Amino acid sequence: QVQLVESGGGLVQPGGSLRLSCAASGGIFSMYAMGWYRQVPGKQREWVAIITTGGSTNYADSVKGRFAITRDNAKNTMYLQMNSLKPEDTAVYYCNAATAYTYYWGQGTQVTVSS
Repeated sequence: QVQLVESGGGLVQPGGSLRLSCAASGGIFSMYAMGWYRQVPGKQREWVAIITTGGSTNYADSVKGRFAITRDNAKNTMYLQMNSLKPEDTAVYYCNAATAYTYYWGQGTQVTVSS
């Protein structure tokens, strides 16, 4: 069983930056593809970014060029650097760990972009 704990959310002004962290425990972190998702009330959870076990990355068009996903296998932690934040980035951000057979979610961290 893998436990995922997100941190780093908060209130930021438009154009600002935040770095989210996702700390994993209970599994072999390097074996999991890791991803960030976000959800606003009344809408489906949407994919934001993914990083594979080999370190390849991919991003949703809405965040490409502004967000960067990284992982530190020695620290069992994944990060999401978010720059040039927009009000439409406001959401609860969740981290996800997945293999071909199973997946896990964290509890989420709130990001609010507002002046």
